[in-house]
Amino acid sequence: MNKVVFLDRDGVINREIGDYVYRLKNFELNIGLEQALNRWNELGYSFAIVTNQGGISKLLYTRKEVGTINNYLRNWFKERNLNLLTILYCPHHNSIEACICRKPNSLMLEKIIARYKVSIKDSFMIGDSLRDIQAAQKVGLKAFQIEANSNLNDLTLF
Repeated sequence: MNKVVFLDRDGVINREIGDYVYRLKNFELNIGLEQALNRWNELGYSFAIVTNQGGISKLLYTRKEVGTINNYLRNWFKERNLNLLTILYCPHHNSIEACICRKPNSLMLEKIIARYKVSIKDSFMIGDSLRDIQAAQKVGLKAFQIEANSNLNDLTLF
C-alpha cells in the first residue's frame, strides 16, 4: 500500500491570485512547497494533485492550457526526484453542468486510491477550501485545510 499526500493545486501548490491560473506566466509556486514535499518524500510519501478546473467548462481557458501547467508540474517533480503519481483535474463547473468528479465530490480521489493502491490510513489531503476537505472525508482520508498561499512548512500534521 502506498502512502500519498493529495494536494489541491491553486492556493496549495501555487499562488492563488483571485482569478483562474491557466497561463504558465501566472503560475508561481508557493514559498516552502519544495521543502515540505522533500520532507514528506523522505518519510516515504508519494504525491497526487487533484484540482477543480471549472474555467474549462466556462470556456475561459482550454484543456491544452491546463496540460501545459500539468507538464510543467510533472517535470518540476521529476527534477527533484519527488514521486508524483498523477495529476487529475475536473473540467466541469456546477453552474454549467453536473458531474461527480468536481470536489467536494470524491471521484478523483477514488480513482487514485484504486489505481495506486493507496493506504487511506497512512495518507492525507491538503487543501485550501472546504470542498477539498469534504472530498477527502468522503473517502476516509485525513484532511488539513490551510489558508491559500500558506507556507506548507508551517503545517503541523503529526
